[in-house]
Amino acid sequence: MEINVLIEEGLGAGIDGGWLKRVAEHALTSQGVSADVELGLVIAGGGRVRELNKSYLGRDEPTDVLAFAMVPTQVETSPPAFVIPPDGVLHLGEVIISYPQAVAQAGEQGHSVKKEIAILIIHGLLHLLGYEHDKTALRKQMTAREAEILESISTADLG
Repeated sequence: MEINVLIEEGLGAGIDGGWLKRVAEHALTSQGVSADVELGLVIAGGGRVRELNKSYLGRDEPTDVLAFAMVPTQVETSPPAFVIPPDGVLHLGEVIISYPQAVAQAGEQGHSVKKEIAILIIHGLLHLLGYEHDKTALRKQMTAREAEILESISTADLG
């Protein structure tokens, strides 16, 4: 798996890029995604995430995570079957996390920032794999899968 991590300067002083990659790899492996995938994982400031939310989704408001898929997605109860590109690497897309929003949500939920970032990574990756939450049944399916993946991550890894 090729996971390109970018942490915006001045953010996430205690967040290790290797840890971010391990969480993403674990989530992808839990979904049965092969090793021949590539994605970007960005930890950004709230202003940058809001700007992207407005530019690409037409929503001029803060958000915690954005997922930009590079392949068409569809909702299924199992991992989607993707067509492998000619280079043999599946380019999933990018997950962009608002660090300030993650900090705020961690405080609201009473858990560590690392755990909140793990939740947001999992949520974003599930979007890249075709999961949605715009309808009650789909939200239940996605929420259940997020909880299963999060539960399988070592408690020590979540701070």
